[in-house]
Amino acid sequence: MTKVTIPRSRKVRVLATLGPASSTPEMIEKLFQAGADAFRINMSHGDQASKVAVIEAIRAMERKIGRPSTILADLQGPKLRVGKFHGGRTELVTGASFILDRNTAPGDASRVELPHREIFEAIEVGARLLLDDGKLVLRVTAHGPDRIESRVEVGGALSNNKGLNVPDVVVPMAALTDKDRSDLAFALDQKVDWVALSFVQRPEDLAEARRLIEGRAALLAKIEKPSAIDRLEEIVEHCDGVMVARGDLGVELPPESVPPLQKRIVEVSRRLGRPVIVATQMLESMITAPTPTRAEVSDVATAVYDGADAIMLSAESAAGAWPVESVAMMNSIAEAVERDPMHGERVHFTITRPDPTTADALAEAAKTIAQTVSAAAIICFTASGSTARRVARERPSVPLLVLTPKIETARRLGLLWGAHAVHTKDVESFEDMVAKAKRMVLRHHLAKAGDRVIIIAGVPFRTPGSTNVLHVVRIIGDELKNYS
Repeated sequence: MTKVTIPRSRKVRVLATLGPASSTPEMIEKLFQAGADAFRINMSHGDQASKVAVIEAIRAMERKIGRPSTILADLQGPKLRVGKFHGGRTELVTGASFILDRNTAPGDASRVELPHREIFEAIEVGARLLLDDGKLVLRVTAHGPDRIESRVEVGGALSNNKGLNVPDVVVPMAALTDKDRSDLAFALDQKVDWVALSFVQRPEDLAEARRLIEGRAALLAKIEKPSAIDRLEEIVEHCDGVMVARGDLGVELPPESVPPLQKRIVEVSRRLGRPVIVATQMLESMITAPTPTRAEVSDVATAVYDGADAIMLSAESAAGAWPVESVAMMNSIAEAVERDPMHGERVHFTITRPDPTTADALAEAAKTIAQTVSAAAIICFTASGSTARRVARERPSVPLLVLTPKIETARRLGLLWGAHAVHTKDVESFEDMVAKAKRMVLRHHLAKAGDRVIIIAGVPFRTPGSTNVLHVVRIIGDELKNYS
């Protein structure tokens, strides 16, 4: 990267989903200019061939603008669906009996095919079955190897191949379907930066994806199943990042349960040092309207106050009528919240105690020293990004400039709170490190003459996990002449 871009004035990142309304090179650049820091490609829609041009457009923009671009490929995951009905639909009556079985014949108001053997093996009497995004509710009364009997608690119209949710049991299904494996191979060939795994229920679900990725991308776990909450800390420990996927989570749980769970997921992710994204329906009304509701604005603001690393737009930017305006609104809300004098205090409601390591001790010290001496910025040298993640976990009040010799690392840091990542040559010595830190912090307009800046790095250089240096320097006037 040779060009210089001014860092965002806010620290929370904005993740925009691309789709029919926003996949052209012109629209992608407009979304970036409006405030998008990273781009989500939803593998549930469209074919792989159509996504090649989108990924190429993002990378072309990266070369044009000179800032590392971040691409997240979101895998569809296992989708549970019922079979087909005579005439394409039926009506389930509240209080009536309804059977799900292995019979492939078209269904009616009394039964339908359920083509997922795993559910028959895991289901229990009393468990709920939710149909069509929770609009219809069944309660299991009896079950066998090929038959589930239920009573309709909430009836309504049901049509072919509608989705099914099983919130009360862990369904022993592989986290990756054949489609997911194909999409994952494609995404890795395209050198995406993050891969999101859908419907994670337990830490073991991450194992196959981790093995297939082989370090070529960061792995993000989407928390959208109640069963995932039971083993939340284990799941967070086994992934590189987390998404609070409130869509399916809100289907399988009572709506009033989602806000406290959102806060818990954000808190655990922050405490364990994993970037966390809050997603789904954040500015839902802007799919069709040029402005959001006040409740939606408050929802976005809450995620920012809680210290989430990123906030995400789904259909608003992918298929809505106002994609650029949606990103601009998300950007404006985040900036307004971070200008609030109380923002810093609220972000630190989550206590992030350092692990007993030198790297964590220095990261915590960097935040404290920055406040004590009124430093202008923290400059972090890292190859893997781990040092930057440790510093960001502390939520320092000053900008975090991350210098890395690996473009892959710079791109992955696009979802990290407060990080302005720059791809640059590695340093050779301590003196080279200090000189480069001063040059880059001036070049990126994060400091001026007379300012103090904090440098955090590892010596010897090019040694992963060796963070052991914290150095405070002052920018002097003569240095400013060359970079103004």
